[in-house]
Amino acid sequence: MYHDNRRVRINRFINVAQVRLIATDGTMIGVKPILEAQNMARGAGLDLVEIAPMANPPVCKIMDFSKYLYELDKQARENRKKQKAGVLKEIRFNPRIAKHDLETKIKHIETFLKEQNKVRVTVVFHGRENQHRNLGEAILMTVKNNLAAVGVVEGRTQMMGNRMSIMLTPVAPAAVKAAPAAPKAPAAKTPEAPKQQ
Repeated sequence: MYHDNRRVRINRFINVAQVRLIATDGTMIGVKPILEAQNMARGAGLDLVEIAPMANPPVCKIMDFSKYLYELDKQARENRKKQKAGVLKEIRFNPRIAKHDLETKIKHIETFLKEQNKVRVTVVFHGRENQHRNLGEAILMTVKNNLAAVGVVEGRTQMMGNRMSIMLTPVAPAAVKAAPAAPKAPAAKTPEAPKQQ
């Protein structure tokens, strides 16, 4: 039998002299000759499945093989889900963003961080907005202060062309639970951008 590119030997395909046998309830029976182990499995109406082929002697368990395959698939799916966590997300701001819109985007960032994703927060400047980089710095500081409980800034503020950004990394889940809920800092007022003429 094959499962995820590795051979899983069962019943008559286990060709060793003796095996270390585990019962269906998980109790260790001990080292048994292969024929006796196969007869015990057959008598219980189940399969003899080799679960640790590299052990000496190999470890086998009496179980329902189809249920075992289902559990392996389920575990593989869980592992893939865990690997998907930690995706890099990006949220972009305009330096003239309204207070309510800023608060909404901060909530989105908080959700991403709680899902254990990294978030790049970027302020994009257009035209004359480039002369008012202080607006971008104020927005990034507001985001950083409001999300201090769930995310930490990784590295320094980066400036690339017309973009200013910071990278937020999620705080470890245990640290979030252990830390008492900190009161949210009031959103810093973003200075008004000068009107373009």
